[in-house]
Amino acid sequence: MVADRLPEYTRSRAAYLAGRGEVLVEGRPGKPAVRLRAGQRVQVLGPPIDAVAVNPEPIPLNVPYEDGDLLVVNKPAGLTVHPAPGHPRGTLVNAVLARVPDLSSGGGALRPGIVHRLDKDTSGLMVVAKSDDAYRKLTAQLRARTIVREYLAIVRGTVLNNTGAIDAPIGRHRTQRTRMAIVPRGRPAVTRYRVRERFAGATLLECRLETGRTHQIRVHLQHIGHPVLGDPVYGRARVQEMSRQALHAARLEFMHPRTGELLAFAAPLPDDMVALLRRLRRDVGADHTAPGRAHPRRREL
Repeated sequence: MVADRLPEYTRSRAAYLAGRGEVLVEGRPGKPAVRLRAGQRVQVLGPPIDAVAVNPEPIPLNVPYEDGDLLVVNKPAGLTVHPAPGHPRGTLVNAVLARVPDLSSGGGALRPGIVHRLDKDTSGLMVVAKSDDAYRKLTAQLRARTIVREYLAIVRGTVLNNTGAIDAPIGRHRTQRTRMAIVPRGRPAVTRYRVRERFAGATLLECRLETGRTHQIRVHLQHIGHPVLGDPVYGRARVQEMSRQALHAARLEFMHPRTGELLAFAAPLPDDMVALLRRLRRDVGADHTAPGRAHPRRREL
């Protein structure tokens, strides 16, 4: 394996580069899980993880809570969570480092303190660990699935069942390596959902993650035929109010890593999703349906 032979690359970094086609075996792109044979020539095109310097930047942050162990951030859409080769600046990590210079080293050189991530164009709540001990305990809660992460998603079409669970494995798309897909040998992934409101041709869902795969909610909702509105990757045409997917991390609950106290946070919907909901409600009129009844008028957005 690349990480075994080239210690300057972590396993996750080597797998990431292989998934992007930047690890060549005998001059051809090698798959992340391929086993190397003695004598094979391997070329790594991407820089090692430590080749990217992460510097503090005074980027404004919305921080609903902070103490000596952690901070909770309400991330705006459009802000990338952590740097990557070729994109070392202007991320949430750069902003947090300006606020907390001695941030936990947990998560590695590019993701210090990052317990879980949000897609660049997904807004909402994240927890960041300040200390290594807080990082270990929070990631342990994440693995044990005791951290509550609830999202609000506005999706295309009328979701008929009031509640449901999507249990489908997710892995890298076979040919489009920047996308994820439902694949038979992917990693287990479970998303639970509940209908909050139905409109003409759209539904507001509350989604809860049991696992945390890349693009999980977006892939799962596309899989059941209800892609997130505005999603340029897994959905269809954009909607007029949104320049990104209509997905927001609205609620976050976890046990404080030092005190054991239950902490719960809620983030209001951002303006673009509020505007989209306002238009959807106006379109169906004052009698838009509560969960349990599909609106009689259906149309595509």
